[in-house]
Amino acid sequence: MKNSTIDETNLEELNEIKIVRKPRIETETKNNRNSRKKSNKKENRKNNKTIITNVFTALFSIGSVGIIIVLFLLYGPFSGFREWLVTTAMTTMTHQYFATWFYDDETIKYILDKNKIIESGESTDASAIKIGANSEKVTYENEFERAILERDKENNDYKIIEIEEKKFDGYLVAVYEPSRIKTVATQNLGVSGQYLTKMAKNNDALIAINGGGFDDPNFNSTGGSPLGITVCSGKYVTEKVYNGAGGIIGFTQDDKLYLGKASLSEAKKQGIRDAVTFGPFLIVNGKASEVVGNGGWGTAPRTAIAQRKDGIVLFLVLNGRRGTKVGADMDDLIEILQKYGAYNAANLDGGTSSVLVVGDTIVNDPIDSTGAHKTRPISTGFIVTKDESDNSDHTVVADKLK
Repeated sequence: MKNSTIDETNLEELNEIKIVRKPRIETETKNNRNSRKKSNKKENRKNNKTIITNVFTALFSIGSVGIIIVLFLLYGPFSGFREWLVTTAMTTMTHQYFATWFYDDETIKYILDKNKIIESGESTDASAIKIGANSEKVTYENEFERAILERDKENNDYKIIEIEEKKFDGYLVAVYEPSRIKTVATQNLGVSGQYLTKMAKNNDALIAINGGGFDDPNFNSTGGSPLGITVCSGKYVTEKVYNGAGGIIGFTQDDKLYLGKASLSEAKKQGIRDAVTFGPFLIVNGKASEVVGNGGWGTAPRTAIAQRKDGIVLFLVLNGRRGTKVGADMDDLIEILQKYGAYNAANLDGGTSSVLVVGDTIVNDPIDSTGAHKTRPISTGFIVTKDESDNSDHTVVADKLK
């Protein structure tokens, strides 16, 4: 049997076939790869489009739900949010558009009429204030009286009490010598306000809070023109008519807090030595004003001043505009001040103006219209003056505020 062999001619043909098949196989493989790549790209594009579509659908759905919720709050059957928005916005200088964007003047007026403070109409009875009446007291009716009357051993001028509630926090200051409380006004009266730190420094103050309101034409006031009557150490620096809530808030020559809707002549007759103008009055002769609805002032950072029957003066400064710490309403002010024994009390300017200064330092947390943690220039303030014989150790206060 002969050996099986392939002649040279057949071998060459076979090689040619192999050579031809090899590039064809490579070409087919490459085409398959390209086809798969194209298919994958199409699939990826399709997936991306699906993802984008799903995202936009979700965002649109969330946005639609959000719009429905907002519209429900703004115009729905429940008035609580609507009244809170209008009353809070309309008592600010720079955010009234939050109300005017959504409601006409008639609706805003209707809401403000439903939410207001009804003052007693009385002026303070100075004879009820007995300065120093509780100076020797050693037993206390409750924790709030103890907090006021138990003085810091190394600081007999004033005492700072921290206030902490769900909606707000801040400080209550007990000032033991009302004779040392004075009104200060901006040096640029009629032109622009000053920061309270500057006013405190200019007057060598131990402590200071912001004072009354000021004219705000077109909601862009510079804080230079105080409302109504302003008295600084017996000098009447403004003598304008005021028809708003409250009235004169100040001290008589015998160091008693006077609250009254007094004319210029009546104020002079009362012997007012230091005063600003604002309101509303919160407590007069031990009687709290009636708060209708939410009081018409919304919630915001607040400042108030009060005097107890024993003559001790209370400065109250509360923070707001921070997350759940939105601020206080008029009811909150009345409740706090009554706890600490206020017999006469009035609301002072609030919002960004609410400031407590100890020495040359702001110790509360004011927030302006941009959300920045800072205050603004104001027209007036109340200060506690230094005394030549003052030897109190105010580092006690500094330690408290660290």
